[in-house]
Amino acid sequence: MSAASRAEALRAEIERHNRAYYVLDQPTISDAEYDQLFLELQRLETAHPELRTADSPTQRVGAMPLPAFGQVAHRVPMLSLNNAFAEEDVAAFDRRCREGLGVDEVDYAAEPKFDGLAITLIYESGLFVQGATRGDGTTGEDVTQNLRTVRSIPLRLLGHDSPARLEVRGEVLILRRDFESLNAQQRAAAAREFVNPRNAAAGSLRQLDPKVTAQRPLRFFAYGVAQSSHQTPATHDALMTQLALWGFPVADERAVVSGLKGLLDYYERIGAARAHLPYDIDGVVYKVNRLADQDRLGFVSRAPRFAIAHKFPAQEANTKVLAIEVQVGRTGALTPVARLEPVFVGGVTVTNATLHNQDEIDRKDVRIGDTVIVRRAGDVIPEIVAVVPALRPQGAERFDLLERIGHVCPVCRSRVERLDDEVILRCSGGLYCPAQRKRALLHFASRRALDIEGLGEKLVDQLVDTRLVGTPVDLYRLDLAVLANLGRMGERSAANLLDAIERSKSTSLSRFIYSLGIRNVGESTAGDLARHFGSLEFLLAADEEALMQVADIGPVVAASIRGFFAEPHNIEVIEQLRDPMIGGVHWSESEALPAAGTNVAGKTFVLTGTLPTLTRERAKALIENSGGKVAGSVSKKTDFVVAGAEAGSKLEKAQQLGLNIINETQLLELLT
Repeated sequence: MSAASRAEALRAEIERHNRAYYVLDQPTISDAEYDQLFLELQRLETAHPELRTADSPTQRVGAMPLPAFGQVAHRVPMLSLNNAFAEEDVAAFDRRCREGLGVDEVDYAAEPKFDGLAITLIYESGLFVQGATRGDGTTGEDVTQNLRTVRSIPLRLLGHDSPARLEVRGEVLILRRDFESLNAQQRAAAAREFVNPRNAAAGSLRQLDPKVTAQRPLRFFAYGVAQSSHQTPATHDALMTQLALWGFPVADERAVVSGLKGLLDYYERIGAARAHLPYDIDGVVYKVNRLADQDRLGFVSRAPRFAIAHKFPAQEANTKVLAIEVQVGRTGALTPVARLEPVFVGGVTVTNATLHNQDEIDRKDVRIGDTVIVRRAGDVIPEIVAVVPALRPQGAERFDLLERIGHVCPVCRSRVERLDDEVILRCSGGLYCPAQRKRALLHFASRRALDIEGLGEKLVDQLVDTRLVGTPVDLYRLDLAVLANLGRMGERSAANLLDAIERSKSTSLSRFIYSLGIRNVGESTAGDLARHFGSLEFLLAADEEALMQVADIGPVVAASIRGFFAEPHNIEVIEQLRDPMIGGVHWSESEALPAAGTNVAGKTFVLTGTLPTLTRERAKALIENSGGKVAGSVSKKTDFVVAGAEAGSKLEKAQQLGLNIINETQLLELLT
């Protein structure tokens, strides 16, 4: 194959993959495979410069920096839309359209209103030749070189029926997931983070160096045509379908609706889905669907009569920080919360906003007295996006979380700790802290912990809210009369619960350790601790160095365990649970590791499929009681894979790795 033929084939293949990834969101090859194709094309065009074309994918990486943007006079003005903020505004728009067209009902094309930067794209003979911003609606900035780097913008129109000249209008934006990744990169580079996706998109598109723009995750969505030498379809909806066929991304959420009810129903539907869309929107747009009817209605001043933007309530607003307080969550996390001067944003009055942690407060430099931008998206808790430095008053007070709380939990006065791998401060009084009671009780009673059947979330809410239970110890103080008087309980249910509580007293050391809810200590780690130390006393006495002698326990988990047992309140609860006169929880001291010479000691097993007689939990217990360990996934470190009926991908992977695969009978032989 000649160099020219290969280059043409590579360009076509790469653009197919670009469309699959950036337009259809359905990648067809891996990043590594794409990179190899791209590199091959780059090398070909470097060796044969005459093969480089204006629509080559290699032209998306960015040209030389520009001294400044040129000006582009729009042949068709880029007009704004009039806004509707209430149902009455939409009703008035519908009435004007009906009266202007002399009909009883109008069909409308409805679509999301992207919160990005409006641009126009010009194509000649199917090739992208120029792109510009809206500017003042009459004249915009020439950002052609930057727009070439946006991979969802086709450099050449698809198909063989493209018009000799086409001008497409649309929006450049950044998807939410890409915005989060972009800000993560900014943090890693110690660079300033972007306030929101719209600002990030606008700033990225107006970079004088196109290579910078090429590194930003910009996307494009088309929403209309300004000019076309091609005969246009009869309706706006059909026009959007045609744009998609030419290679332009269009909103999947667009629809054709009839009359005022159709408009309002669409507004409600998109509003409900707003938080789950991949991009930010600030409303919806209604356009008379028939293009001939659009021409009949025409324009008024600087806006079309045939279209209107129905805006959602603002999701960002300015307000003042009146104070900063500290809340303790169900997991013991200490979260600073800003108390705000009430402001209406996102459809509700906001008086509080999360500040996440001290690092976030320092990064955004939020101070008491500041004027701040508050955002609320859907049902998400309001957050402070940024400070408005120009409005900072003299004497605005800095906030330091540790100084404010004095290094102790503001709820229970237990010690506050911060693990090496976290930015969050946590209360160490997990069994004692009132803020953590409900979560601690539910975990304590869960099936793989003390297994108190019948103690569910609603009952825990009742017990805590009525102050009958504060710590797990109080469960063993409950009596029939008190429980039977609880709402929707009854004497029989109360008796069953008391029986379950009584049964829970006889347990195992590993279950008891797991029931304590120590951070980073799951069921498997609890079993490792029980087998290694053999008794709770030895575990309580272990320092971090001793804890790290246990399999798979590193410094973070060791610090978490040590911190939990260093809190006097937790030790007090543990002692009361074990006291025969109070909790009465007990177990047999028989979980220490067996002699190293046994068949199973130190070996790692993976269970897959359904075994003939053993349940998964029973097989796991037998293995662990013999000194083995049960893992959830297959790896090269797996010693045995125990396979039963309908074993799936784990068995396949074990076969690929050449691991020891055994059945239930062989497992039982190993254990004897």
